[in-house]
Amino acid sequence: MSLRVVSYGGGTQSTALLVLAAQREIDFPVFLFANVGDDSEDPATLAYLAQHAVPFAAAHGIDLHVLDKVKRDGTIETLWGRLMKDGSRSLPIPVRMSNGAPGKRSCTTDFKIRVIRKWLKQHGATTRDKATVAIGFSADEMERVGARRPHDVEEIVYPLLDLGLRREACQRIIERAGLPLPPKSACFFCPFHRPKVFADMRRDRVALFDKAVLLERTLNARRDVLGKDHVYLTRFARPLDDAVLTAQPNLFDTGGPGETSCDDGYCWT
Repeated sequence: MSLRVVSYGGGTQSTALLVLAAQREIDFPVFLFANVGDDSEDPATLAYLAQHAVPFAAAHGIDLHVLDKVKRDGTIETLWGRLMKDGSRSLPIPVRMSNGAPGKRSCTTDFKIRVIRKWLKQHGATTRDKATVAIGFSADEMERVGARRPHDVEEIVYPLLDLGLRREACQRIIERAGLPLPPKSACFFCPFHRPKVFADMRRDRVALFDKAVLLERTLNARRDVLGKDHVYLTRFARPLDDAVLTAQPNLFDTGGPGETSCDDGYCWT
């Protein structure tokens, strides 16, 4: 039988898919969460995964696997580790340039897509017997569909679109199942975050915000040595701790990523 899996991002849409699979509304018995690193994923996402998603899946006969990026020598590589490695010139995240536009990225491909494809191949997916991989785009995210090209061992499907479900409906599905709503799913330092996400972090999770500041400073110290322009984690072309003020509780924020989003479907779902 061909593999049928969900790329589980840890957010609202893919958690709704988990509930729908548990209720046998969709036929996907396997969920795959590609962990970019315990030092890289938002700690709130990892906590939700351990405390809610994994136990819920187990209770309903669903296999939810947490996958690490394993190098050839058997060690685990994390995105934070790659970014902070001494002497590294790698910039796999979409850092903002001086004009505010995001640069090129390879983080999703290296730490999400390839990790899941490796698992699929190890478990029988081939060009003749492709795995069906479900992505959690909801009906209000049509602009994100079609950006990622399927690999020769997979076929991409969008169950939430087929069911006509928007983000608000996904939230109701989760709540009716007795689960709390999950946090936004992305690396805590992702440059696609809206400024308010960093502002909330500065107010409520100071140590995590300081870690993001450290990352930005480290990247720019290296660029100084190389004679290159500075890069940033926000569009404001200023250091993070200067660009982002502490958020007020009544500030408005939408649920998704910033004005340029990750369209592969392995983050922010």
